[in-house]
Amino acid sequence: MSQQQDLNQLKKIASQVRRDIVRMVHAVQSGHPGGSLGCTEFFVALYFNIMKHDPKFNFEGKGEDLFFLSNGHISPVFYSTLARAGYFDVKELSTFRFIDSRLQGHPTTHEHLPGIRVASGSLGQGLSVAIGAAQAKKLNNDDRFVYVLMGDGEQQEGQIWEAAMYAAHNKVDNLIATIDFNGQQIDGPVAKILSLDLKSKWQAFGWIVQEFNGNVIEEVVAGLQHAQTLAKQGKPVLNLMKTEMGYGVDYMMGSHKWHGVAPNDEQLKTALAQLEETLGDY
Repeated sequence: MSQQQDLNQLKKIASQVRRDIVRMVHAVQSGHPGGSLGCTEFFVALYFNIMKHDPKFNFEGKGEDLFFLSNGHISPVFYSTLARAGYFDVKELSTFRFIDSRLQGHPTTHEHLPGIRVASGSLGQGLSVAIGAAQAKKLNNDDRFVYVLMGDGEQQEGQIWEAAMYAAHNKVDNLIATIDFNGQQIDGPVAKILSLDLKSKWQAFGWIVQEFNGNVIEEVVAGLQHAQTLAKQGKPVLNLMKTEMGYGVDYMMGSHKWHGVAPNDEQLKTALAQLEETLGDY
């Protein structure tokens, strides 16, 4: 398969994942479509191109790359990606947020859903977990990477900066962190709620920082591949990934209002008309 064919396939997967997201959230009139749609290319690139991982799922993940989702409210994109990558039956996506479902609003571990290694959604904690996993890999002479995704509003949590200092001081250089830099959080634009110069701050905390467009699959793949070349040189790596909330559905794009609001029947119909069905709906 040529590189362009591979990229075209990733685009097809991304379109289907977006269909999954809006259908899952619509079905229960609950959930977080905005950030999920904005991060779709990242998840698809990670699980279908970048990471070495096994859908049979060994919890410890020895010899595999590990991923941790810190901003756990964007669980729809995580669940869809895992299902489409073979971790569990795609039909299970229809149980999203139902009572007794394994697919709760925030990922949890007691349901034993394959692909989920930590409960998340209490913002600020994912980076600390990822650091621990990365250090464990070093102790076990496991040369694989640990990835973590955070939100930009989440950077207002103090635990993030404690973890950032710790990782740099301890040279946790097998860690590749990414921030979904969409400029929106639940209460409005990040710049109005509590602005942060993220690039300068992360560099000042001793991290290697790069930026790329998170809604262009070519840039996401290239950015994550480049992050691997920057890693293992004594410093942890941070990707500032610029995205647009609600990307792919025109009436959702760029507005914090779709952070945690489900589309109604007519809005779902409009969204699905904009998203090609490529792998088959569940």
